[in-house]
Order: sequence, then structure tokens, then C-alpha cells
Amino acid sequence: MTQLINALGFWNTSATRHTPVEDVQGIFSGSLVAALGLYVLASAGLLTGSTAGIAFLLHYAFGINFGLAFFLLNLPFFYLSWKRLGVAFTMKTFIAIGLTSLLTSLQPNVMSIATIHPAWAALLGGLLLGFGLLALYRHRASLGGVGILGIYMQERFGIRAGLVQMAVDLCVLAAAFFVTTPPVVFYSVLGAVVLNLFLTINHRADRYVAL
Repeated sequence: MTQLINALGFWNTSATRHTPVEDVQGIFSGSLVAALGLYVLASAGLLTGSTAGIAFLLHYAFGINFGLAFFLLNLPFFYLSWKRLGVAFTMKTFIAIGLTSLLTSLQPNVMSIATIHPAWAALLGGLLLGFGLLALYRHRASLGGVGILGIYMQERFGIRAGLVQMAVDLCVLAAAFFVTTPPVVFYSVLGAVVLNLFLTINHRADRYVAL
């Protein structure tokens, strides 16, 4: 029984590494919540930043499947992850990206949002994405792309991951003017700000160390 409790990580009172069971539930939960956030944004026709934002642009402009585009766009960032952040982080991130891509594609088959105000979609979608990413970060994983770059910059130079992602996200959303309307871009920027402020406030190395 003691071995089972230790394996599950229950009732630990000292700083310990995450157990495999904890990593599995953390990565699955983070991917699921992030996929829900992406679906909320898509239901209002909104975008977000990073590689997910580029995948949204390709989806809206050319009708390319979002999940597939999101997965393929993240592939080049695995080199940085492999070289700078280690094999374990890279493998966890690969699994998280695959799960999020799959769950995002399956989402319309299990639920439907008939109507949602874009402001509410921006707030709710941004927070859900933030919670999902925070769960992944705390289990030494991410959703790839700028998330990988952000974690590297925070650990190497002390620049918060949320600020790095916010800067890149705003550049991606600026490109959205070419494929959608200004109101959609405005609400998309709002969602990106909500997401990245949430990460900036809550993902801090001085308060939580992922082991």
C-alpha cells in the first residue's frame, strides 16, 4: 500500500519529483482543457497566438484541418526542445501536442456551442488555454512552438515565459487582419492577453518548480 501511495504521489509533504502517474494525468488533463479552450475560441471564429494561431489562420484562409496543421507546425520546434530542454521534456511535449490535436479534432463530435459572444469566448477560451498550459508546464511539457521557446528563455535568461509568448502572439494576431475582420482580431487579441497574463502571473519559477 505504501508503494502504491508513493507511486501515485498522494500525501507527499516534501518536494519530490512527479511520479509517472502524476505526469500522465497532468498531461492528459492539460491537453483536454487546452483543446476545450481552442474549441471555444473557434466557436466564435476567434484566433490565438503561437503555432495554434498560425494553424487557425490556415484553417480560416484555406480550410486546412486545424488539428493537423497544429501538429505539423510544431514539428520544427522539437529540435530546440531536444537540444536545449532534454529528451523527457520533448517526449512529453510531443504527446501533449498529439493529444491536443486529436481532442480538438474530436471536439465537434461530442459537444456543440450554438452561440457565444466573442468577448466571452475570448475570456473563457483564454483562461482555459492558460489553465491547460499551466498544467503542462508544471509537468515539464508544453504545447510546442513558442511555448518551448518561452520555457527555454525563462530557464536560460529569466525572462518569463508568458511575456515571451505574448510578444510573439501579438505578431501572429497582427497577421490576422489579412484573413478576417478587425472585430475578430480585437477579440482575439483580448483572448491572447488574458491567456498570457494568466501565465505570467501563475507560471513563476520562484513559486513552483516542476520536478
